[in-house]
Amino acid sequence: MIKKYIPKPPPEPVITGSLTPEPKRRGRKRTKKQYFTPDTDLAIKEYLASSNQDERDNIFKTRIHYPFYKLAENLIHTFKFYYTEVDDLEDLKHEVICFLLEKLDYFKPERGSKAFSYFSIVGKNYLILYNNNNYAKKKIKADPLAADEDEGVLHQLGRDQRKQEIKDFIDYLTDYIDKHMFTMFKKEDDLRVCDAINVLFKRRENLEIFNKKALYIYIREMTEVETPVITKVTKKLKLIYKKLYSEYAETGYVRI
Repeated sequence: MIKKYIPKPPPEPVITGSLTPEPKRRGRKRTKKQYFTPDTDLAIKEYLASSNQDERDNIFKTRIHYPFYKLAENLIHTFKFYYTEVDDLEDLKHEVICFLLEKLDYFKPERGSKAFSYFSIVGKNYLILYNNNNYAKKKIKADPLAADEDEGVLHQLGRDQRKQEIKDFIDYLTDYIDKHMFTMFKKEDDLRVCDAINVLFKRRENLEIFNKKALYIYIREMTEVETPVITKVTKKLKLIYKKLYSEYAETGYVRI
């Protein structure tokens, strides 16, 4: 069941004493406590440098999990990603943390990328797709006629996606893009678009839109970049797609 989480309003303030405002206090404003600290960056580097799984697990548990938890929490509430299939937002936060953990090995600190920026983009892209899919499902449930109109297209596309050969190739393709993304693209906007497209490929079975123009708008919403950048990245990915598919058709796999 698709639910929209609605935050509870804050309690009404209780007014006591004089209504005369207190004089302003001098000094620096109190700042929010940082959760993504220099130690988080260092922990991520140590995690990536280690080949010992027990050491990696300990680093993640003691030094990375909490920053990822707070990042997921802030993304959900800042951008109001409240259309969810879970009963408790803690479950959604856990899903985001698991997704960020999957992405850890693809982060390349040696390229000068900032961990907070990278994982914020990755997490936001995941939540945009998750939230919009659930919102679309809710609209279809509210208006069954809308679902009937698209039934033929959805059925055809779903049948094509169920072909094991195509599914296997797309899985190879997304793994390849994850591994080589930072080699294929250098600019931050290009990387945002590439990652967004790759997320769409991975979640393709949950997509409710298949129109090219709509997908462009969807990607632009996810990345906040202009259409020419999206076009440039998609053209390059199309060339990579053709090259890898030729390899897959000949050998039955893709060298990642």
